[in-house]
Amino acid sequence: EGSGRDREDRQDYTVKCDVAFAFNNHVREIRYYHNSSGLEYGGSPDRAVRSAFVSAFDNFLKGEGKYKAGESKISFGDIEESLLLLTSSFSTVTGYENQTKRSINNRFIQRFMTDLIRSKLDIWFIEGREEALRAADQVLLNRRSRERAEKTRLAVKRDLMQQIDVSNRVKMFVDCRTPDVTRRELYIVEGNSALGSVKMARDAEFQAVIPVRGKILNCLKADYNAIFKNDIIMDLIKILGCGVDIPKKFSKDIPPFDLSRLRWNKVIICTDADVDGFQIRTLILAMFYRLTPELIRQNRIFIAESPLYEISHRTKRLESTYFAYSDQEKNEILATIGDGAVHIQRSKGLGENEPGMMWNTTMNPDTRRLIAVLPEEEETMRDTFDLLLGDDIPGRRRHIEENGHLYMEMLDVG
Repeated sequence: EGSGRDREDRQDYTVKCDVAFAFNNHVREIRYYHNSSGLEYGGSPDRAVRSAFVSAFDNFLKGEGKYKAGESKISFGDIEESLLLLTSSFSTVTGYENQTKRSINNRFIQRFMTDLIRSKLDIWFIEGREEALRAADQVLLNRRSRERAEKTRLAVKRDLMQQIDVSNRVKMFVDCRTPDVTRRELYIVEGNSALGSVKMARDAEFQAVIPVRGKILNCLKADYNAIFKNDIIMDLIKILGCGVDIPKKFSKDIPPFDLSRLRWNKVIICTDADVDGFQIRTLILAMFYRLTPELIRQNRIFIAESPLYEISHRTKRLESTYFAYSDQEKNEILATIGDGAVHIQRSKGLGENEPGMMWNTTMNPDTRRLIAVLPEEEETMRDTFDLLLGDDIPGRRRHIEENGHLYMEMLDVG
């Protein structure tokens, strides 16, 4: 029995409580009663039982040296698996959490019951040591069995993720025909409109396509929980097939990195030749850098350059078409083609390009331009990613102040 108050501005009230429990491997049940009425959800008594049992058993297991090296703390679920418990409490003031009166929320009742149960358990650990040791061993057995079952479940799920036909599981993904990994290429394109053009322009024998819908998450600033909740990133991970190269405690049910499971010889980022396209390209690179850096080290990541200008040159005898990938290249072409009618058209985006143009400029292995993302300057790459996309905000501000004037001509101001 005890007395206290829920808040400083409230009156004291009296609480009485009886608790009975037993450990066994046959019956698992917990019931709470307050003022002779059953509490289906418990509330304060339930929170008190959970806190007291976990705290008391954790201290007992540590004191007896029962934990293995590196083993984490038990949970109430490990105790509950073998627990038969009944509590009956009475109070002169009762606060119910809802109109059904199936749960109470008195803070003092919770504190009182927590202290009471913890102290009685500490006495039981001494006076009923033999029985307490058996209960503690059972709790640890429950925990280890649960962890083994969870590891097995995750292993099965990882294997299934690696075995599934991703072409039927990832929206808008267009696979290629050949199973020969040494030939397979994956084009990551910007949006559904680009998907249509690339799909018509590609060689379906060895080139697959997946569109990135909208702006991809900045993986250098987001935590792993946010990253693995992002549909775009999870789709890319599934399609790559090689898992992720991050600490196991964060990867959960995602397979660990295994280069031998990579489904592609080349992974090619293909975005528009404008500011938005460059930003999406950079964010995709940041994803590879954080989740699968070994793909960069193994020279599997490439950037497909798309032309910025299409230049048509017509004379009386001949009509020629040239593609320029920069303003400098455009000027060089104009300086060399000589007399005749010249028409210059700036690219409006991959989605508006003709399939023939896409094949010749971006996808044909004999004529396309690919930029290999190389690992030689790994330290510089790490510093640059952190400066431009990471948490180094003061450094980013200094970089803009000192170097912003160099990029004024590249500003895309709408």
